Amino acid sequence: MPSDVMTPPCAAIVLAAGAGTRMDSDLPKPLHSVAGRAIVLRVLDALVGVDAAPIVVVVGHGEAQVRAAVRAEAPQADRLVFATQHIQLGTGDAASVGLSALGQSPEPGDVLVLPGDTPLLRAVTLRQVVSERRRVDAAASVLTAHVGDPAGYGRIVRADGLIKIVEHRDASPSQLRISEINAGVYCFRTPLLREALSGLSPQNAQSEYNLPDAIGVLARGGETISAVTALDPVEALGVNDADQLVACEAALAARTGC
Repeated sequence: MPSDVMTPPCAAIVLAAGAGTRMDSDLPKPLHSVAGRAIVLRVLDALVGVDAAPIVVVVGHGEAQVRAAVRAEAPQADRLVFATQHIQLGTGDAASVGLSALGQSPEPGDVLVLPGDTPLLRAVTLRQVVSERRRVDAAASVLTAHVGDPAGYGRIVRADGLIKIVEHRDASPSQLRISEINAGVYCFRTPLLREALSGLSPQNAQSEYNLPDAIGVLARGGETISAVTALDPVEALGVNDADQLVACEAALAARTGC
């Protein structure tokens, strides 16, 4: 175990409920393999270095398969809790489902929320996201990355010392030119996340409750939002289709020298 694990530990919510329709496969997206290991398991592997507890895995599409695979192969199985998002209403709704599974006796002070389809995340980066929130006593910290092709990702809009996340579908032409993207990894003060989620609205291009909008709710309420920029931008790579799966395989091979 790394010597700089979080003290006190934080909870974690892994969002693994998506259908992954663009994968063109009957296999649930979280179970597609990157270099021989399921995507969601690679995310859970990274959480070992954060010493997170409990770890809520939010499932939905293909939940029986995902639960079985995670129970059989995930590290720290004694820390895992499953929660089901019965209707796919967006990442904000999924986070709310995960929060409900955490319980409130006692409620953890910090919760790390991360996607279940980002297999290149590293423990050191996740620890930085948590540490940064605590260092500046922010309401939340968000992981960002500078990428050459930001298409499809939410953009990080910085203005007057504030951080805003604008989804690709909702972005203006000038915002679409921003290369700094939202990696979908956040550390929230748990009670503030609960409050922010209650203020979300599905009034957007996707008609969904989007977790990035919680950052805007907190910022408009005068709360501090901090950011950590990934040193290696491939950590932000998500898997939504077969091409992105291949890209993650190639990036992992380059990282490991295999």
